[in-house]
Amino acid sequence: MKILVIQGPNLNILGHREPHIYGTFTLEQIHNNLKSQAQQHNAQLEFFQSNFEGEIIDKLQECIGGEYVGVIINPAAFSHTSIAIADAIASCGVPVIEVHISNIHAREEYRSKSYTGAVSAGVITGFGAFSYHLALMGILQIAAEIEAMKQNQQSEKK
Repeated sequence: MKILVIQGPNLNILGHREPHIYGTFTLEQIHNNLKSQAQQHNAQLEFFQSNFEGEIIDKLQECIGGEYVGVIINPAAFSHTSIAIADAIASCGVPVIEVHISNIHAREEYRSKSYTGAVSAGVITGFGAFSYHLALMGILQIAAEIEAMKQNQQSEKK
């Protein structure tokens, strides 16, 4: 089972960027911790980070009919501005869970609206780097439910 993890703009400088808001973990540390957790559940993760909206859209489109069972995405500031990424999430064909390290609802008013979160299966916000672990548990659960539903449908056809 393969899960795509997409990181949006400025997340490549985690650990240095406003540590009082985003903590001191680097993106590499978050990915290494997440990879360890995924291995315990026989899941593989592919990581992708970009500061460019179009590259994130292209990566989401790779999910169509592809090898991923789900996506964990932190669109960062694009959450609040990108209808194009929201459209890509809505059409990628796999469940997507949006993640935010900080609590976007406890920050500036413009951050509380998430176009991308509105089309995601769920949004996890405000748990620091642990938000990614919660999202992984969510994607694994959703993938298991989808697989069980497919097996039930196949059994009913027989």
